[in-house]
This record gives sequence, C-alpha cells and structure tokens, in this order.
Amino acid sequence: MSDPHSTTDTTGDEYTSGASHVSQANHTPGVPYAPHAPNDPRAPRISYAPRSPRVPELIDIEQVSEGWVNKYLLHYRKPDGSPYTYESVSRKKLDEYHKELMHNATVNSSNQGTSEPRDQSTQKSQGQSTCDSPSQSAFCDGVCIVPELPDGSYLLIKEFRYPLNAFCAAFPAGLIDPGETPEAAIDRELQEETGYRVRTEEANAIRLLSKTGFSSTGMTDENIQVAFVKAQIAGAARPEPSELIEPFTLKRTAIRAFLDETPYLLGTRTQLILELLAVQ
Repeated sequence: MSDPHSTTDTTGDEYTSGASHVSQANHTPGVPYAPHAPNDPRAPRISYAPRSPRVPELIDIEQVSEGWVNKYLLHYRKPDGSPYTYESVSRKKLDEYHKELMHNATVNSSNQGTSEPRDQSTQKSQGQSTCDSPSQSAFCDGVCIVPELPDGSYLLIKEFRYPLNAFCAAFPAGLIDPGETPEAAIDRELQEETGYRVRTEEANAIRLLSKTGFSSTGMTDENIQVAFVKAQIAGAARPEPSELIEPFTLKRTAIRAFLDETPYLLGTRTQLILELLAVQ
C-alpha cells in the first residue's frame, strides 16, 4: 500500500511541486517567508551533507504553508538512490525545524551500531529533563502534567478538541512560552486550565520524565515533556476564551472503571499513563 504522506518525484534530485522552497541561508530575519514559483532561481533551498548509506539523506525542506502549524515537504534520497518526499507538519518555523532535524540526525548517528546504554555517570539524574539541556531546550514544544492531589486522587480535564469535534479526557497540558522553563510552564498551565497549582513548598513537587517524547512521529515533530506533579487547589481557573475545559478528579481505585467506561475520547499518552496508574 502506498504511503499517504509521500509524493515521490521521479525526476531525480530536482523537486518542482510548486510549493515554496525556503532556507535558513537565504532568509532575512524578521521578514516573512514568501512563496516562489516552480523552478524560480530565487527560490531558497537547504542542502545537506551526505550521511551514512544505511539511512535516507535529507536533501531539502520545502515549506508549503505557514500558520499556527506549518506544513512542510521533506525531500530525501533513499539508500538505494531514489528520491522520496514526505509530508510533515510542525509548530516550528523553518529555521527552528531545520535545526531540530539536524540535531535529531546527529543524535541518531552517534548511537548507530550500538545497543548498549551509556555509562551511568554520563546520564541525567532522575527528574532532570532533556528539555533543560541546551541542545534540546529549543525543540521542546510543551508539557503534559499528571497532577496528584493531597488525597491521592488525580486531576484531569475534559476539553473540547476542535480537530476531533468532540470532548476528550486528558491530563492538563500546554505549550511552553518562549524563554520559559518546563517547570514554569507546568505551574502556569495548571493554574490557567484548572485553578490548581504546584505544591512548591513540598520537596520533589515536580518530577520530570528523563526524556521528552514525540506525540505522533508519522506526522509531526511535536515534542512533549511529561511531568508528575504534586498539586493543590489555588483559585479560579483562567482558560483562554477558545478553551472549553472542565477539570475533574479521579481516585486511583476508579481509574480502571473510567478507562473501560468513559464516553470521552482519549489521547494515547493519557490512556497509557492511566493504565500504568491503574495497576500500581
């Protein structure tokens, strides 16, 4: 079955789909990207150094549209030399997306040929996020918060998700603002969406997973930091006007029944976390 995300160009290395070719090298900071006609010599491009013959080589990033999410065409050369184009969406602008893809390739290449973990002395301590490291901080899009309340129950939300045209049950979550740490985003989003806050006076009130995770690797680079948080009520929630959110609590003993019987849609991340909590 053909890949619905791909459009393979049989003309070789030249891609002329008509979308805008944009590049970091030819872009003036602060000036919006503008589309170019097919084969326009002014059309900027990004070129990449060859990689290992065992992996596809990224040749070019082509921006198709720009908005709250941006659509791109990623042009590759497969190990057998044939061209391959894949559709992707990202919240990141071209320059940042380009840097992230290059970072991912570097990390991937450095780990090729070995399945052994790194020495424990070089690994991050528990609760320290890869989102905090200089190489990764620019690529972490948002946070997913798993708040535990003083009575041992968990705080979730019912939120209308426009792409699904339905309410979903989920843990509080949100994007990290520019210059904001994951910890600051966690407390801000928790208060905005639910009216609860992090119990900062308690030791280890925020426990970050050691690595960020990608939401849907077949479609987007969205990169999320999951955090287990000790929380308590603080005041009234302050959601955005477009956010239709209703917080609710769930006792640990009721998680199994909730998973089996809830009429609300569930994201995979929420479903997996609840499944783990249900068996603890």
